[in-house]
Amino acid sequence: MARKLRRFFRDERAITPVLSNLLLTVVAVAAMSIATTATYVITTNLRENMSERVVIEDLWFSSTGNISVYIRNVGKVAVHVSAVYVNRTSEAFIPPLSLEIGEHGWLNILVSGGWVSETLYHVDVVTTRGTHVEGYYKAS
Repeated sequence: MARKLRRFFRDERAITPVLSNLLLTVVAVAAMSIATTATYVITTNLRENMSERVVIEDLWFSSTGNISVYIRNVGKVAVHVSAVYVNRTSEAFIPPLSLEIGEHGWLNILVSGGWVSETLYHVDVVTTRGTHVEGYYKAS
């Protein structure tokens, strides 16, 4: 009996297919888990980007040389302004502006060198998700 038992444990014919099937199952489950997670992350990010809508309702060229922009969040997600460009040059702005759904607020752009009357300016406001709201405005 002991001899048959030793012979059974030495027989490796059935172990290799079982291990290969087990390994293949583990790899398949891991690949599907990664694919599912990646799909969730990508679609969530796309949904948020597509739901982000910001409009410039008003723009004033102030006597101090700054530009004041009135922005409204008309989208379905909160937005945070990350950058402002005037004539494709990055400009500082105050206050740091975050708008919840339906909120609005003023953004003061500190234009280096000020603005010149009767000149056309391209103002571009960029959010953290990369949404641009831009337009051309003539200083008067």
